[in-house]
Amino acid sequence: MQPDATVVSPLMRIPPPLVFILMYLVGVAAQRTLPISIRTSDASRVIHVAGFVLVGFGILIAFSALGLFRKVSTTIIPFEKPSTLVTSGPYRFSRNPMYVSMTLLYLGVAAIRLEIWPVLVLPLVLVYLNFLVIPVEERRLHDVFGGEYQAYGARVRRWL
Repeated sequence: MQPDATVVSPLMRIPPPLVFILMYLVGVAAQRTLPISIRTSDASRVIHVAGFVLVGFGILIAFSALGLFRKVSTTIIPFEKPSTLVTSGPYRFSRNPMYVSMTLLYLGVAAIRLEIWPVLVLPLVLVYLNFLVIPVEERRLHDVFGGEYQAYGARVRRWL
């Protein structure tokens, strides 16, 4: 039986990209309050360059995943009923490439800005996604696609 959107936890109504942004801002506030700095310029340069690489990969994965959803006209909203099970593109490697892309973007921005605190609070977002959001999405996908989703879940990892 398909749960209807009215019984979805209020926490689930916060779009995951907004959760990433809000937690990043918490990290920025902590960085300003209790600064942690990278002491060597060599390390700063390497981290800065790595940040641009992470942002690039994050953008590539995000647009690839979003493009696939748009192509098959299915929803990206966690508590809405999907019309198609997407298993191609980045979904061949991860059941959640959009969350992987947001994580890469988050880490990339933190690296570019040389901010430590946002990285330290990122696990809170990942725990929220892994234990609250993704299980709801997976139940919904199983309810809609049954054995097809079960087979997909057996061959493709949740994250990477």
